[in-house]
Amino acid sequence: MSEDMGSGFGDSSASVGNFGRRQSDFSRLRRTRSTAQKWLVVLLLLGAFVGVAVVFWAMGYVQASTLQALSGLVVAVPLVFLLFFRKQWNLKFREKRLKLPIVVCALASMLWLVYLDPAMQMLLVPFTFVTLAYGMYRISRNVAFLLALSVVVGYALVMAMHAFERGNPALLKLEFMHFLALAAALPGFVYLTGKVPLLHLVLNKASRKIRTIEADAQLDPLLCCYNRRYIVAALEEQKQLADETGQPLCIAIIDLDHFKRINDEMGHLGGDEVLRTFSRVAQQSVRDEDIFGRYGGEEFLLIFPGTSLLPALNTCERVRSQVETHPWGANMRCRVSVSIGVTQYVQGESVLEFFSRADTATYLAKEGGRNQVVVEEPVDRRAAQKPDADDEARDGLGQDGEMDDDFSLVEEAGFIEERRSGGH
Repeated sequence: MSEDMGSGFGDSSASVGNFGRRQSDFSRLRRTRSTAQKWLVVLLLLGAFVGVAVVFWAMGYVQASTLQALSGLVVAVPLVFLLFFRKQWNLKFREKRLKLPIVVCALASMLWLVYLDPAMQMLLVPFTFVTLAYGMYRISRNVAFLLALSVVVGYALVMAMHAFERGNPALLKLEFMHFLALAAALPGFVYLTGKVPLLHLVLNKASRKIRTIEADAQLDPLLCCYNRRYIVAALEEQKQLADETGQPLCIAIIDLDHFKRINDEMGHLGGDEVLRTFSRVAQQSVRDEDIFGRYGGEEFLLIFPGTSLLPALNTCERVRSQVETHPWGANMRCRVSVSIGVTQYVQGESVLEFFSRADTATYLAKEGGRNQVVVEEPVDRRAAQKPDADDEARDGLGQDGEMDDDFSLVEEAGFIEERRSGGH
């Protein structure tokens, strides 16, 4: 085993977000929350429009029949779009969020309400700007100009119908004043806000580029698996999660057997190809929730979140078997195999203790003939200790009658080092 095994732990600056299932769960939660927030914005805008209309009705400017029509629109139109999203019919369209159809329905509904009740024109002008602003992120400037022109033309048609049906000069004058204000302000509004979609597009591209850079920083460029920094941070994160939730946690250290001989026979390029192939075979053999990465050289770390020892052992044996039976090619003169050490986390121990136990199991796998999986059974020292005075005295008690854990760890580390030296 390499001399730096275990030296990468305790680097708090290497923390990397959430891992495995926690990461996917968080992504789903974030998408769900984002969707809920968007619907909340729509409902708040509809509520503001209905609230002002109710105030106008209470003041005697809006008829009750207009409120009934408005209520029908507020219920029917959102339900139609909700059905589209539930059935995923929106995925058939280029713009999946259907911002343009929503804006068109909102503008057409307001023009219809103005036709039913001229007093509603006081709501048409301000809420036209709100509606266009709502869809501005997904609507191009040219389409926004067409929408503005459609609103102006539609308002002119409503004015003409009111003049023909009602014949009220005072109403026509008031509507003409509103029409002039809307027709003069809309083009300027669309022009000034037309840069918003472009800015949104630039920010999206920059965000995707940053995410790509972050993803690349987590990967080993040669093997396309997680690198040492990420895998160590992931182990620290999973250890904290196991302490908080009590869920089981296992790790395995995988070491390619006789890799120096492979490098000597095939050259470094051939050795790199063996590492790439092994990484691909291993990642195909592990589960989606497992975290696999290169720790250094030909040594790899496999983390099993929320997994007990037996399932972890089965996965390790599957990896070992797949590597052994993989067709490595006719030019491969030596057999490619792996030695794997696997162990389970004990509540309260340090990451270094946890890792060292798996390291010991890997060492035993190599000493035992290689191409095998060795399990290092976890032992909870706190459960194993007994309050027997003679045992305590024999094992080296402190003056206060408690076991000196540091002394025990040093003694164990010395035993492992002595065993390794004797093995060589």
